[in-house]
Amino acid sequence: MPPGLLRRDVLEAGRRAGLAAVGVAAVERFEDTRSFLFERKAEGLHGGMQFTYRNPERSTDPARILPGSAALVVGALGYAQPAAPDGRDGRPTARVARYATGDVYGELRSALAVVARLLIERGHRAVVVADDNALVDREAAYRAGLGHYGKNSNLLLAGAGSWFVLGSVVTDAPLRPAAERVPDGCGPCRRCLDGCPTAAIVAPGVVDARRCLAWLLQARGDFPEEYRTALGDRLYGCDDCQEVCPPNRGAGEAARPGEQASVDVLDLLAAGDDELMARHGRWYVPARDPRYLRRNALIVLGNVADGSDPTVIDTVRCYQQHSDAMLARHAAWAAQRLGLDVDSGLGRHERRDGLPDEPGDAVGTAGPEQ
Repeated sequence: MPPGLLRRDVLEAGRRAGLAAVGVAAVERFEDTRSFLFERKAEGLHGGMQFTYRNPERSTDPARILPGSAALVVGALGYAQPAAPDGRDGRPTARVARYATGDVYGELRSALAVVARLLIERGHRAVVVADDNALVDREAAYRAGLGHYGKNSNLLLAGAGSWFVLGSVVTDAPLRPAAERVPDGCGPCRRCLDGCPTAAIVAPGVVDARRCLAWLLQARGDFPEEYRTALGDRLYGCDDCQEVCPPNRGAGEAARPGEQASVDVLDLLAAGDDELMARHGRWYVPARDPRYLRRNALIVLGNVADGSDPTVIDTVRCYQQHSDAMLARHAAWAAQRLGLDVDSGLGRHERRDGLPDEPGDAVGTAGPEQ
């Protein structure tokens, strides 16, 4: 089959499978991206995040995924959702980033698998890569002509914004790459820089993960105390830099919220380990340990709960007595924030030697990049 016809069929298959945009990029090293990763890691801006920082030589070289590969078929799947609903009957609730309210990456992989099957049926090899350490998805999408980089480092699709997840099919099919790349569309706008609650976007396109709430909610160890108030009611992820972005304004408001758009904080803190992972195990949870979900929930409780509510008081007191010193420390912070007696129970847990309480408290593997 002529390469031009195969390319047409591949792009059509991706769109029929639900992808909002599909393009093709050449298999070549992402030299600039590799340099940026090494530079920002050396400066500490990765904040311990591994993900594509773990091995920049690999994550910027798509040829390593499939020897003999020639092209990347890159797809974008939309996930625009309305903002999380308000609290339920006055109970404290927490927000979840819009991409995490449903299994959007599962949908993306399914759509990309349709493209991969077509290529395999036509006699080519094909491998799906999405939300993986193996490839910097945003750079692949940029090279495929899907969009341009915003000042918040997200990829913005032309005229559609950044409410999309990205993934690729690496193939040895000789597909023609995009002829042009989308030019910058941000102009002088700096709403994302000014709108970040912790000033984590330190320069256009440069995010300091040590300040980024989305990363800190996934990092191991104690949540930095200087950013706990800024966390507000966020349990997982942060959409602020996207919500203020003009192309994103109003996107998804007519849609139904995702199944986990908001979470009952008291219910989460009362649930057992197995139940928590059954509910939220699709998220990146460090070491698959639900103590980090509870850590985040205790901060939210301190920020949004009514300190006179008996159920809130009992929950905080229970966690101040918790055998997990990290959770007891966060409960003590919540108690102080709510105006409760911080001397109760084990609320004064502090590290005496500056070392983690246990191996799980050390900074380790990374979570989703986008």
